[in-house]
Amino acid sequence: MASRKMLIDGDANQTNENDQADYDFDLFVIGAGSGGVRAARFSANFGAKVGICELPFHPISSEVIGGVGGTCVIRGCVPKKILVYGATLGGEIEDARNYGWELNEKIDFNWKKLLHKKTEEIVRLNGIYKRLLSGAGVKFFEGEGKVVGPNEVHVIQTDGTKLSYTAKHILVATGSRAQRPNIPGKELAITSDEALSLEEFPKRAVILGGGYIAVEFASIWCGMGATVDLFFRKELPLRGFDNEMRAVVARNLEGRGINLHAQTNLTEIVKTDGGLKVYTDHGEEFVADVVMFATGRIPNSSRLNLEAVGVELDKSGAVKVDEYSHTSVPSIWAIGDVTNRMNLTPVALMEGTCFAKTVFEGKPTKPDYSHIPCAVFSIPPLSIVGLSEEQAVDQANGDTLVFTSTFNPMKNTISGRQEKSVMKLVVDAETDKVLGASMCGPDAPEIMQGIAIALKCGATKAQFDSTVGIHPSAAEEFVTMRSVTRRVAPAKKVRTNL
Repeated sequence: MASRKMLIDGDANQTNENDQADYDFDLFVIGAGSGGVRAARFSANFGAKVGICELPFHPISSEVIGGVGGTCVIRGCVPKKILVYGATLGGEIEDARNYGWELNEKIDFNWKKLLHKKTEEIVRLNGIYKRLLSGAGVKFFEGEGKVVGPNEVHVIQTDGTKLSYTAKHILVATGSRAQRPNIPGKELAITSDEALSLEEFPKRAVILGGGYIAVEFASIWCGMGATVDLFFRKELPLRGFDNEMRAVVARNLEGRGINLHAQTNLTEIVKTDGGLKVYTDHGEEFVADVVMFATGRIPNSSRLNLEAVGVELDKSGAVKVDEYSHTSVPSIWAIGDVTNRMNLTPVALMEGTCFAKTVFEGKPTKPDYSHIPCAVFSIPPLSIVGLSEEQAVDQANGDTLVFTSTFNPMKNTISGRQEKSVMKLVVDAETDKVLGASMCGPDAPEIMQGIAIALKCGATKAQFDSTVGIHPSAAEEFVTMRSVTRRVAPAKKVRTNL
């Protein structure tokens, strides 16, 4: 039988739907981000014939949301963390003075040099991801993928050429994209995509949003010397995180020089000779070199033609899936941010692994979303695993014990920096099981990764207490917190008559 790959002209030359036994691929993946690449590689390792497509990669442009490696590698976790490192070093250079380092010359920051180094790194990683696919025997296609049938995908190349491929299974792994609030002048603002590639460093920055992206970029720009004003709707940034830790982050942001504007929205942006003028719902005016929206992300599903082939989406555009990442169409699956479950890169990797095991290894495997650690790379960072205090109390049938430790990191005692580290354990009073842990302070994500293993294994507070600490270290505080800070009764459940 002739190959089913063909050029498509309109609706001509459609695949013969009656012949469903002979496919070009066992699996075709749309989206070569972290989850898509993992699913493709592992499926190929299990013996599947796999194809994958992704939009072109433009290393110094944010106009196209493409590139093998996806958001995390190209315009997310990796480049952002590089900028965080750059911003952190500024404060550490200042702290070095009290450690005997004589800094006689004026310290300058070269934004363009850092951008160049950042671009070099993401180009390197993009190449590595491509080689990983090639090494696994996955066929890569550059172009935009669309689902045109339960077993057919079109790949639209940059020159407009359409190629058609059939597959026994189709996996959607197209991630998410930044969204913009609908206010006058919104076209004058940028998102985190553009923020990673600004030609000129902004001396004055306005950020709208209270989530992790907003907090991280506030820390980055402030750490590099900019004046930063952060506007958010709630009383504290980082809605959804532990309230006590949110307050710690807010204090640290202000201590680093960031201007916080709680319960404040932007109402308009106007371009002036002196910069971008922003107006707030409190009647205030601010002028900035850049205005960044960090007001959430939405699933990348609108251009995939999914509903036309019967795939159900929710009102946000997220692909509806079951616990095995199966959509409403038997041959179509979805993983990662496009499903809007838990939008973290390691979670997409887990979902991709589980998909490959389920479909091609013959071992049905559900992603396990319990005890997933995460971090906010503010300066200093926040990291958590398990339940927040509020979640634990809300879910508890009995009392919840809260242990906390607030201390001046040893490094700060010499540098003179006035910034406390805060640690917290949330424990079930009846079972002694540790339900959640959190830390805000230097090295918090590195420390929390080990704590996450303990919680995954069901560790008790007694087991934490019996563990010998590493001295002197900040991490040892997690095994030396002996006194209960507070004991909280369970939240009252509202009973309803059904």
